[in-house]
Amino acid sequence: MRGLELKVPPPIVALVTAVLMWLISRWVPLFAFVFPARKAFAIGLLATGLLIGILGVLTFRRAKTTVNPTKPQSSSSLVSWGVYRVTRNPMYLGGLLILIGWAIFLSKPIAFLFLPGYILYITLFQIVPEERVLTTLFGPDFIAYKSRARRWL
Repeated sequence: MRGLELKVPPPIVALVTAVLMWLISRWVPLFAFVFPARKAFAIGLLATGLLIGILGVLTFRRAKTTVNPTKPQSSSSLVSWGVYRVTRNPMYLGGLLILIGWAIFLSKPIAFLFLPGYILYITLFQIVPEERVLTTLFGPDFIAYKSRARRWL
């Protein structure tokens, strides 16, 4: 199972998930839901997810550390300020919020079934390996940070 660790960039995982959500919502058109302000709610989640993800990238850039999710060993500093005070993974959380907004926009409950798959994949093949590397690089500082900030939210 370690063969997939840190191999597929998370934006690609999110994009593939979004495409699968769209395809299944077209192939299985049953059980559509509509509620007032559905599109506004979906756009709000998409915008929030995008903002959180961008804040994560900008914070890494300000800290002059890598934003490349496939090379956590290139991290030059432990970032625990800004949006990272609230979540250890704002870029992945942002991707999840975008996908939730997309599922709402699609208006098909079946699209929501892909969200646990995204969470599981990102957790097992991206976050857990990253945390192993960061523990090696930053030791007690990273362990203390993990106790202060949640993995997702």
